[in-house]
Amino acid sequence: MAIETSCDETAIAVLEINSKPKILSNIIASQVKIHQKYGGVFPALAKREHQKNLLPVLTKSLKTAKMLKAQSVKRETKNNNLKRKTLQKILEREPNLSKNIEKFLNQYEKPKIDAIAITVGPGLEPCLWTGVNFAKALSSWWNLSLIPVNHLEAHIAANWLEKNPDTKNLFPTICLVVSGGHTQLILMKDFGHYKIIGETRDDAAGECFDKTARVLGLPYPGGPAISKLAEQAQSPSQKDFKINLSRPMINEKNYDFSFSGLKTAVLYDYQKRSAKTKKSAFYLKAISKEIQEAIIDVLIKKTIRAAKDYRAKTIMLGGGVTANNRLRQKFLEETEKKKIEIFIPQPEFSTDNAAMIAVAAYFGIKKKKGWQDIKADANLRI
Repeated sequence: MAIETSCDETAIAVLEINSKPKILSNIIASQVKIHQKYGGVFPALAKREHQKNLLPVLTKSLKTAKMLKAQSVKRETKNNNLKRKTLQKILEREPNLSKNIEKFLNQYEKPKIDAIAITVGPGLEPCLWTGVNFAKALSSWWNLSLIPVNHLEAHIAANWLEKNPDTKNLFPTICLVVSGGHTQLILMKDFGHYKIIGETRDDAAGECFDKTARVLGLPYPGGPAISKLAEQAQSPSQKDFKINLSRPMINEKNYDFSFSGLKTAVLYDYQKRSAKTKKSAFYLKAISKEIQEAIIDVLIKKTIRAAKDYRAKTIMLGGGVTANNRLRQKFLEETEKKKIEIFIPQPEFSTDNAAMIAVAAYFGIKKKKGWQDIKADANLRI
């Protein structure tokens, strides 16, 4: 069973893994609508929502996996008193969780799971700790080991949810992890063996989508909003408005990224337009298309160059931005031209979910620990 609370998604999944993962449940409670009015994720509010959502999501996940079974009434024992005190100690900073979790644990039997996987970083620290403490509470009560999972590693592991890549023809692979907070190119020689060869020097690609969307008055999250408008744009709409955004660092002989300048260029373009043009659907579609193309062009060229330079056998994508239809389409087109095999998780597994945490934990099974040894690390590196 896996728990994910690194940002604004409360997710719990149950997987059965033999030679291939079988998803028994993968439940997600999204907070997007709650954070939209802030134009981004508000950490304290996200933490509170995780506290509210974790038990209902756990209940639904176990029920979907057919592992939620009511237990018969048992006598109070000294062991139960000890378990209760441990539970209260673990959740002393999670008052909204501690109110109901003991009732749940006394009401239902321990599910037939081998271990609990938990995202420990990177992410928003208040959110991470809520998930970690919840996992610790379940671990102590059910006497199960915990497996700490790196969220970025899990985005790569998502590629194993539907396929079982032949490792003989897979490594070395170049992994592009691209999300709201991260844009990294990683040389992967085997599972657990990584080398970051390039990353963003400022804004991540997803962050650029969010910030440019805010400039244009579009809703959060910015990626889907810009993508939707870009799909509606009629070519050559960018030329009609003389929009020609730069592709930052695209020709530099390294694998790093920089998207803050692109955000500034969008701001300048928007500010010079008349009030009528700014409100024009035609203009918003045109500039959205150019923003999307600029970001995608850089991601693709840098990734393919890295694959060539490092003689990679394959390319793997991961992270929320890879749910973008245009990015997926162009990557498939370009890798076909270059005759490079590419792996891209389905959109539902590209964004934050707990199934990918479970798969990453399976590959990292040797990292099993007791609940006392687990802690969150908001700045965890791969």
